[in-house]
Amino acid sequence: MKNTRLPANLESAREEIEAHARAYGLDFFPIIYEVLDYRTLYETAAMGGFPTRYPHWRFGMDFDQLMKGHVWQGSTIYEMVINTNPSYAYLLEGNEDVTQKMVMAHVTGHVDFFKHNMWFAHTNRKMLDAMANHATRIQRIIDRIGYDVVEEFIDTCLSLENLIDYHSPYIKRPDAHTPQPLVGEEEPPVAQGLRVERDYMRDYINPPEYLAAQRQKIEDERAKQRRFPEHSQRDILLFLLNYAPLERWQHTVLEIVRDEAYYFAPQGMTKILNEGWASYWHSTIMTQKVASAAEIISFADLHSGVVATGGGRLNPYKLGLELLRDVEDRWNRGRFGKEYDECDDIAAKRTWDRQLGLGRQKIFEIRKLYNDVTFIDEFLTPEFVIENKLFTFRYNRDSDLYEIASREFKEIKEKLLFRLTNFGQPFISIEDGNYNNRGELYLRHRHEGVDLKMDYARDTMRNLQRIWTRPVHLETRIDDKKRLLSFDGSDYTERRID
Repeated sequence: MKNTRLPANLESAREEIEAHARAYGLDFFPIIYEVLDYRTLYETAAMGGFPTRYPHWRFGMDFDQLMKGHVWQGSTIYEMVINTNPSYAYLLEGNEDVTQKMVMAHVTGHVDFFKHNMWFAHTNRKMLDAMANHATRIQRIIDRIGYDVVEEFIDTCLSLENLIDYHSPYIKRPDAHTPQPLVGEEEPPVAQGLRVERDYMRDYINPPEYLAAQRQKIEDERAKQRRFPEHSQRDILLFLLNYAPLERWQHTVLEIVRDEAYYFAPQGMTKILNEGWASYWHSTIMTQKVASAAEIISFADLHSGVVATGGGRLNPYKLGLELLRDVEDRWNRGRFGKEYDECDDIAAKRTWDRQLGLGRQKIFEIRKLYNDVTFIDEFLTPEFVIENKLFTFRYNRDSDLYEIASREFKEIKEKLLFRLTNFGQPFISIEDGNYNNRGELYLRHRHEGVDLKMDYARDTMRNLQRIWTRPVHLETRIDDKKRLLSFDGSDYTERRID
């Protein structure tokens, strides 16, 4: 499909790059490129890559931060692409041709990933239209209700947007139903004892303690049936949509925030793998097919900037790219499986090469089935950690500096997985929507060894209470002691529970 929005030289480069990408086995949605000046590009980036979003100060704040970074720190957005069909990608006006070529090669990797990775399978491929529709609906609400009121409610909803179940789109759960008695069977409304033919035997066959136990059993069963919700629920926003006393316009706003949260969730779940995949293909296509002898040095300089590390921050481009290359090399040489794992000869393992040539096939499989957590969990090896000089670090209060804490493989892997699981956020679920039989909300924090940040917890409880309108309780652990935090709309309380 010819892209009439590109200059002739870039259109020619796009056709060449996409032809090479398909020859390598990439399969992507049609890609429509827009060339934008830096200000328009940063405006679009501040709105998540979409040209139209509902009005909110958060987007203005993000734009301001991006512009300050561009002016004072020299940071530049090289590429931006959105997960739609067709996909839209943006190029920065004024970049050199070699930069634009690298970006287009990178984008083909991203769009191939969007199309085939299972964690994106449930996303809305028409989200460009959906975002515009969301903007229109919220603007109508603003026109009717007033901007300040709507903005305040959007603030509340956005502060809770992470309280969703990131895995729910991929789990098919049976619909809730009430078990029916067998044909001809009726459930007893009250406790019944064993049948007795003679009255004088009644107290012996059905003693009072037996009948009391039967009554308690029935009462417990009824209480279980009254449990609300029946099971713990991670998707707190859905619970609020179903049961909170929301006005119609509030329901619409919360529904939009939840819908957009689920759309963006897979991008957070696959950041390392997605960027690694795109970087793998831009480096492959540029060095093997596209970059001329006059451009290769410029490309190398650009690529080194993309994968550079520093400042104590994890670079997802670098980690994803290097780990994919490591997997490709291991599967090409057969450095996996029972025979390799059980080999105790270090020299033999170092020179191990079965010449299987399965590397490219394996990384395509990874692209289809994995997210960051499963990718790191399965393919990070001690050898990779040593070769890439990975380590954990901590802050030293005495020296006021960050220092290396450990180079041990187990600690590094655990730290990475902890940071990636649920985006490093606490696991919160709703246990009871009718706590104390007073319509109060009871939540539980699944403690993973790290205490809650209390300022965040209090703000979250305050905003949940605004929507639920009844007191909110949160069970957690503080210093290894079980605590119940409560907020009734005006005061916070905390008490120890057993």
